[in-house]
Amino acid sequence: MNDYQAIYDAVRSRIHGGNVSDAIENVIREANIGHYAEQAFQAIATDMAAPHVLMRPALSIDGNQWCALYGEDLQDGVAGFGDSPADAMRDFDRNWFAKLPSSREHKGES
Repeated sequence: MNDYQAIYDAVRSRIHGGNVSDAIENVIREANIGHYAEQAFQAIATDMAAPHVLMRPALSIDGNQWCALYGEDLQDGVAGFGDSPADAMRDFDRNWFAKLPSSREHKGES
């Protein structure tokens, strides 16, 4: 029996007529998996705060790559490109945090 089945069985046996959240909390504490649960929740929270999740860019095919675009066009918006939708979203996230070049850099001056 795997760990998940044991936890499932333990929780199931305790929720009959009781408080589900208390039963889950007790099983997690007794099974000593609280740190795993905390890590999982932190990973989920981090993923849910990604720019592509919050901003929901439009996803389309542009030539031979996927394009994730937030905004009217490439000139005024933020975009990411990749060989897969996931790659395009990762590129979008990276570009979301990129700063605009300074006016000197934009004009080719140093």
